[in-house]
Amino acid sequence: MSKRNLALIGATIVSIIYGVTFTIAKDVMPLYIDAYGFILLRVGGSVILFWLVWFFIKLLSSKKEDRNSTIELADFPRIIAAAFFGVAFNMLTFFKGLSLTSPISAAVIMVSTPMIVLALSAIIMKERMKSRMIFGILLGLIGTGFLILYGKSIGSATNAGLGNFLVLVNAISYGFYLIIVKKLMDKYNAFAFVKWIYLFGFIMVLPFGWSQFEAVDWSAIPTDISWKIVFVVIISTFLTYLLNLLSMKELKPTTVAVFIYLQPLFATIFAIGLGKDELSWVKIISALLIFIGVYLVTYSPNPSKGGE
Repeated sequence: MSKRNLALIGATIVSIIYGVTFTIAKDVMPLYIDAYGFILLRVGGSVILFWLVWFFIKLLSSKKEDRNSTIELADFPRIIAAAFFGVAFNMLTFFKGLSLTSPISAAVIMVSTPMIVLALSAIIMKERMKSRMIFGILLGLIGTGFLILYGKSIGSATNAGLGNFLVLVNAISYGFYLIIVKKLMDKYNAFAFVKWIYLFGFIMVLPFGWSQFEAVDWSAIPTDISWKIVFVVIISTFLTYLLNLLSMKELKPTTVAVFIYLQPLFATIFAIGLGKDELSWVKIISALLIFIGVYLVTYSPNPSKGGE
């Protein structure tokens, strides 16, 4: 199997995990942990995991590999920017928005990310988009539009307007992150800089989340909620960031971003599996449009020339 196909599989797995996370995270907050406190826990746990893995890899790596993974001082401003857009601002706005709106609505709004990345790539990276890619993005947008207009949302929304706006701000922030981190991926091993991204991100979210983290009554948290917290920290954060970084080694930011189209689809499937939603022709047609859109954007007629 080619590296490009493995990257596409990794991006699909990330979409599945994120689709499940919308509902799982909503079960945790704000009832048991407020949004910013949950973010502090999520980022703090990931910092520990990333640094532990890096120490383990360093012990096994050769001196040459160790030299190649050393971050140049001039690249730290880019790392700090990636920490802001990809961890701190991104997660704070997303989890706060998710706590105010419904999971499927939040997932659908994230569909704006590919359009944002498309625009940013054209402006910042002078990247030209093929007509089939633009058409694929539009098809995905139509499919997710059907989901939010005619699909039955799950969960309670205390302030959907503000929540949806914050999720949109998060999508814009994530779009910037995908552009910024691509140059780091081209230059370094993923573990060389991701540990720094999360360390700086943790420092940034600490002032916002500490008071809410301190206020958590851990003795009142049921066992199933504890496992959901573990899932969000290890699977939804640590594992997905690794898979995303590895995918971006082979794929362009616009291609990675288009997989966000799959998130509302998987969020709906998960909700149906829990009996919190129902299947309809609207959802089936939306799913087909989303998959066709992803195919058009990710299809490469000549893989030997590199991923798109």
